[in-house]
Amino acid sequence: MTESNPAEAGNMREPQLPRRDWILLPMLSLLTTVLLILGTELIARLEFSDSATGLAPCLILNDISTGVRGVPNSECWAKATESSWTEYKFNSCGHRAGMECGPKDPGSYRVVMTGSSMAMGLYVAREKSIAGRLPWELSRLTGRKIELYNASIGAAYGGTPHSVALRFNEVLAAKPDMILWLLTTWDLDHVSDLRPQEEYLRAVGRSTSAHSVSASFQTSALGRAAAKVGAESIADLLYEQLKAFRFRVLLTHYLFMSQSLYVKSYLKNEDDAVGFLKADWGPDWRERINEFDGYAANIEEQSKAAGIPLVVVLVPNRAQAAMISMGEWPEGYDPYKIDNELRAVIMSHGGIYVDIFPAFRTIPNPENLYLPVDGHPDAEGHAMISGLLAKVLTSGVVPDLRAATQQQAALEKTK
Repeated sequence: MTESNPAEAGNMREPQLPRRDWILLPMLSLLTTVLLILGTELIARLEFSDSATGLAPCLILNDISTGVRGVPNSECWAKATESSWTEYKFNSCGHRAGMECGPKDPGSYRVVMTGSSMAMGLYVAREKSIAGRLPWELSRLTGRKIELYNASIGAAYGGTPHSVALRFNEVLAAKPDMILWLLTTWDLDHVSDLRPQEEYLRAVGRSTSAHSVSASFQTSALGRAAAKVGAESIADLLYEQLKAFRFRVLLTHYLFMSQSLYVKSYLKNEDDAVGFLKADWGPDWRERINEFDGYAANIEEQSKAAGIPLVVVLVPNRAQAAMISMGEWPEGYDPYKIDNELRAVIMSHGGIYVDIFPAFRTIPNPENLYLPVDGHPDAEGHAMISGLLAKVLTSGVVPDLRAATQQQAALEKTK
């Protein structure tokens, strides 16, 4: 057997890669990375697509005397990134009521609801929304025929307290036995807004902005750099592409399913967005509540003059729902703060305030019934809110419904 020569072995060299491989291998790695990114983005776009114009074709956006309202007898289909395609039909009064505007059915007790996007049932089929479920729940609990006419309008800054005050004649014209004003923290954050959101104006070609680039993008580093070289059209294109990148939505959607992670992330927002969760409010949120007080006083005065009870409820947003369910939150925060402030305002003018915040203590992970990124409740979330509302409305806070409950109980005893 021939032994190898150590000297010869030492002189042997490791085989070297061909020069072309030094180029091909990095290119192959880059191509693999690009394909993975594109594949993930394709999946994200299939799962988290949205409609180009939203509800804009079904909305009157240019009348600041009333704020945004629905186009009479219009019909739209729209989809948000986290929702399914949803149909929106508006009657001859421009309301997504599921019925024509006019007199109520004989013998029925009519609730007229007003508010913004959550009250209108944004992203949810009408029959699965609060407006579709609540009358059934109330009828079941009271034994009476309850009818709910929905005069709410959502999206594009529709349904803000200022807008509700301007269009309150529409609520009264529906001849309610009771008025239900469903509020969200968004409504209080945009209490006086009437001008439609810029994205809606752009969608229908009515933008009044002096610059087409998003204001937030203009202030970004990339936006400032683009402005310096006079490349506004390029900046526009880049912004639209970045905004359309769906992988970001996909990643955030699934990360925000973690209760603790979502709350921590939410509380990192600027005080303008999360100041209402602070135990001690800054001047901006105090000013918003003062403005709301003025609109609430106007609305409650009209309700009293018409002899119709006004019932107000605040629905917690996704972060509040999570914090209340967890039963703990960082020092300096209080998810009940805005609920207590709103109750004081409504009751000071003689209105009825119903509180559903405490009920969220016993609901495990209620935030999972809201869209993780968008924040609106999904169909199951609407069912949850409807159930909570029906329970508190029939508990005695509304005399007519309480009387109906007692009468029904008496009838059951005689059977």
